[in-house]
Amino acid sequence: MAINEGGQCVRTDIAAGIPPAVALFHSLADETRLRIVQRLAHGEARVVDLTGELGLAQSTVSKHLACLRDCGLVDYRAEGRQSFYALTRPELMDLLGAAEQLLAATGHAVALCPVYGATSLPGASASSTNC
Repeated sequence: MAINEGGQCVRTDIAAGIPPAVALFHSLADETRLRIVQRLAHGEARVVDLTGELGLAQSTVSKHLACLRDCGLVDYRAEGRQSFYALTRPELMDLLGAAEQLLAATGHAVALCPVYGATSLPGASASSTNC
């Protein structure tokens, strides 16, 4: 599975034309998936743990975990009737750490981008950054 332009998981054969880096960044572009990844960076968790800690519905967490699994970023181990989810690639946290450094270095200009960022943030204006 991969992520299409709408942020949805699609079959690999359908997404064959999508470059791998685009699919990776699309998978991380969804706030819920990013929150799950950030939580799993602290250790494995069950769906029930994630729903409670993140304040999300079970169906939402399960859907996003399935997408992250399909992208190879998350996997699980079964223990009895429970599934414990964990990150598969520690390099993912290096990537997110680099992104945080980039955001700090640019003064969070990406977040303020009038095209891609949250323009409703205080101090954001269309003329403050160019994308």
